[in-house]
Amino acid sequence: MDNAYRYGIHDGLTPAELFFLIVLDETCKQAGVEDVVSVSMVLLGQRFIPTRGKFNGAVKGTSVASVVSRRLLPYEIKHKVLPTVTSFTSLVLLRIKFTQNLGVFVGRAIPGIGWVLLASDVSIIVFRSINVYNSIVKAEDRL
Repeated sequence: MDNAYRYGIHDGLTPAELFFLIVLDETCKQAGVEDVVSVSMVLLGQRFIPTRGKFNGAVKGTSVASVVSRRLLPYEIKHKVLPTVTSFTSLVLLRIKFTQNLGVFVGRAIPGIGWVLLASDVSIIVFRSINVYNSIVKAEDRL
């Protein structure tokens, strides 16, 4: 086998197996406290808590982030200038609504920030994995 590689304790790896092990290694290096925070932010923003009546077309349920931020930040701004993003049922159906309540703004921003942090981590992992992989393999196996 001409294109067999070694990575750590593993011998005789195909290019695909080598790339998989590099991605695992880079994921472990990147994972840390920030990832726990990111995942927590996403989960806190999910609408698990049932709500009483809502207007027609309103998103059903509310999140822990929304409940807590509304209680801790009950401040109103004079005009509805704070942009918030709500999802109807999926990321495809995102809606932008403006609010004047600081607690609502913070509560709706928390999961979005979590998704941005997770997307950043994935981008870093892929970028580093490709660089490490390309530095190890022969020219014909590079990505």
